[in-house]
Amino acid sequence: QVQLVESGGGLVQAGGSLRLSCAASGRTFSSYAMGWFRQAPGKEREFVAAISWSGGSTYYADSVKGRFTISRDNAKNTVYLQMNSLKPEDTAVYYCAADRAPLYVSSDYSTYDYWGQGTQVTVSS
Repeated sequence: QVQLVESGGGLVQAGGSLRLSCAASGRTFSSYAMGWFRQAPGKEREFVAAISWSGGSTYYADSVKGRFTISRDNAKNTVYLQMNSLKPEDTAVYYCAADRAPLYVSSDYSTYDYWGQGTQVTVSS
């Protein structure tokens, strides 16, 4: 069992930056692909970014490409999401997720086995 705990959310003005962190428990973190998803009120959960177990492959939603960067530190069992040039439409609860048997870096939420509790990001205009 893996537990994921997100942090780093908050309120920021449009154009600002935030860095989300997701700390994972367990000794097998380095074998998992990791993803970030978000869910705005009244909307479905959507894919944001994902990273392979090694960090060598990343994948982004078109809506965040060029503004967000996903990274990981396997020594610290942590995955990050650096968010720059934030827009009001980025406002959502952000969740990290772990895929314990990754065949590829996936944007499909059903691929992921473990989820954090989420952290709120609010971008004011």
